[in-house]
Amino acid sequence: MRMLLRGGWQLPLDGGLRLLDGKRLFGSSKTIPGLAVAVTATPLSAMLIGPGVWIGFLIGAFAMLGDLLSSFIKRRLGLAAGDWAIGLDQIPESLFPLLVCKPLLGLSWTQVLLLTAAFFLVNLLASQILHRPGSDRQKD
Repeated sequence: MRMLLRGGWQLPLDGGLRLLDGKRLFGSSKTIPGLAVAVTATPLSAMLIGPGVWIGFLIGAFAMLGDLLSSFIKRRLGLAAGDWAIGLDQIPESLFPLLVCKPLLGLSWTQVLLLTAAFFLVNLLASQILHRPGSDRQKD
């Protein structure tokens, strides 16, 4: 994504806003184009694989909400963009959409917990590959 949107398209979602603690609200890696792509691509993907556009929109929007919450908390904790916060980097991003879509998809609490755990593990494994030395990928 970063390579596609180099230059002036990297509009920060927080507009550069700094809170009273002097730290950015979310950070520079959370961009308006990134949010737009996430909440557009997810419904389109969901339409193709089955759950439908509305469920896809909810998944995309609430995954981004969870990601923004994680970023907000990481900034308050003084963690820099790219610093890992195991659990905080994965759980809200998967749990929020699952909680919202639980009744719509007929998921049990066990399924919600298992899907959250699966996302957590897959994300950790993928992060190991993407965060190898020389990689410019950042998780915020």
